[in-house]
Amino acid sequence: MTAGDGTMLELTGLTRRFGGKTAVDGLSLLLSAGEFFALLGPNGAGKTTTVKMIAGLLRPDAGGIRIGGVDALADGVRAKSILGYVPDVPFLYDKLTVAETLDLVAAIRGLRGAGAAEAAERMLHAFDLGRERDVLAEGLSHGLKQRLVYAMALMHRPRLLLVDEPFVGLDPRSALTVKEALRGVARGGGAVLMCTHTLSAAEELADRIGILNGGRLVALGGAEDLKRAAGGAARLEEAFLRITDGA
Repeated sequence: MTAGDGTMLELTGLTRRFGGKTAVDGLSLLLSAGEFFALLGPNGAGKTTTVKMIAGLLRPDAGGIRIGGVDALADGVRAKSILGYVPDVPFLYDKLTVAETLDLVAAIRGLRGAGAAEAAERMLHAFDLGRERDVLAEGLSHGLKQRLVYAMALMHRPRLLLVDEPFVGLDPRSALTVKEALRGVARGGGAVLMCTHTLSAAEELADRIGILNGGRLVALGGAEDLKRAAGGAARLEEAFLRITDGA
């Protein structure tokens, strides 16, 4: 499959080592436009390392990464322009207000004038942050900080969104807001790659699920496919444990 077929992400033989440890071992994967993909795995399986390589924060030792048809290793700036990323430990500038934070992101993303103002207002509305527009980031609750981080990641309408553990510490309302934002990316023709330990969220949201173990992709398919592959497991959690224990 090529970018012309609607491929949003293509990983080919992706490998990363840290000293004598292979964290990601020959990972190949395709994500299509409109797809919501969940990447699962036990601690140390290679999920965050994979996401950091896609985001351009780590250089792979081998393999290729294409984002929306762009070779991310050869043209990282262009690849990042169509990518949104929410890490597992997001960073905010404490002394900037919500509005100032969005203004900064708009400038970094090349949005100017009316386009920047429209994008900021769209994000304030989407994440119900209007009342906090003049509040310093350090004064926000955890849930509001997470909403702001998503607003930052989505301002430029990315074609591929990477999210690492998106629901940790979120109250039900904030979790629902984030879920709707993630669904919206896929519904709009982009793709979402979500790393999570929250198996219920993966089953609820994802079109396909991949399971990493020891840096290798050991299972791939819909939730029901994985349950069948695990000997007819009743729940995704049960399938996950069987697959990772046996891999």
